Amino acid sequence: MRIAQLANFVGPASGGMRTALRALGAGYVDAGCRRLLVVPGPEDARTSTAAGDVVQLRAPRVGGGYRLIVEPWRVTEVLEEWGPTSVELSDKLTLLPVARWARRSGVGSVLLSHERLDDMLALRTGLDATSKVSVALLNRLLVRSVDTVVVTSEYARGEFQHVADAAGCPVLRVPLGVDLGTFRPHAREPVDVLRLVHAGRLSREKSPHLAVATAVELHRRGLPVRLDVYGVGPHRSELVDIAGDAPVRFRGYVDSPARLSRALAHADVALSVCPGETFGLSVLEALASGTPVVTADRGGARELVDETSGAWGSPDPRALADAVLAVAARPVPSRRAAARARAERYPWSATVGSMLEVHASVAMPESRSRARRVTSSSTATTAATTREPMTIAR
Repeated sequence: MRIAQLANFVGPASGGMRTALRALGAGYVDAGCRRLLVVPGPEDARTSTAAGDVVQLRAPRVGGGYRLIVEPWRVTEVLEEWGPTSVELSDKLTLLPVARWARRSGVGSVLLSHERLDDMLALRTGLDATSKVSVALLNRLLVRSVDTVVVTSEYARGEFQHVADAAGCPVLRVPLGVDLGTFRPHAREPVDVLRLVHAGRLSREKSPHLAVATAVELHRRGLPVRLDVYGVGPHRSELVDIAGDAPVRFRGYVDSPARLSRALAHADVALSVCPGETFGLSVLEALASGTPVVTADRGGARELVDETSGAWGSPDPRALADAVLAVAARPVPSRRAAARARAERYPWSATVGSMLEVHASVAMPESRSRARRVTSSSTATTAATTREPMTIAR
């Protein structure tokens, strides 16, 4: 198979999506597939790596360190040249024209849904119901445009199920994985402080405000507590204000997974409390590092934690503080062993195997030749008259 992975809104600090793209791509190549990755960047560039070719298309900044490919025809030109048997879309909004190209060209298409739009928009805007109609309309369009939708949790499946049934589009659940070699338990120094950790982007849709407020609630109760926050984002100043005089330390972005694992392993409890999280790679990374996790009682992250590896509460600082104390009261060796055992149920190899089955189910043997059935004369004419040709720096 020849699998093309396409992603927008990928930035230097977009940890979860970058991690998934990298792990899946490496797994596809290890399984004998050809793999292409197309992402936005400051300039056109093409590189060859051990995990396949990477094409970067110049794209403008759209805030938060992200870039957005605003010319989808440039993506399809790359695909027509490369000839995939299937494409894997990691963005619902901006790459829809590529899904239409795939259908016209006989190329299989898979939408890997990384967010639940209705709840994500509600978390960003504070408006709960106003966007639900427009999101439902978009989802109807999506399931009619792709061959298969892949979600990472039952919670994420919820926004698609009814519209997908009507369109006859399969919605398959494939949990993501964790690097169990890099994220692992580490020796810890005993201290007389309840050590909490939160790792993630500091933007409203990730609910870091709720994690900080939980630590503040524990501090208000007179407990010796410390929260280390790892990550960057647009709302750091708001979080500093929420923390006040509570012992909350903002550590910034960690560019080394091994260093992040050590930071996670040194905590007693990890906070991953976003109620709109569709999966929660940070949950698995903490669990794999031997640290139990407290989550909100709804959302995809909740599905990763059981009663031995963590706890959950309503998305309220007082309820989550109670959950933290319940976890901290358990014997340290048993709660850390349970966390690691829970993570070991989610190796990346299982995710890759399931995704390969999905790609095999949508790929058509003739798609490669169909995708290349574009005459050089028509391509040259179109590029000369209506488009600026893509310049790829090697």
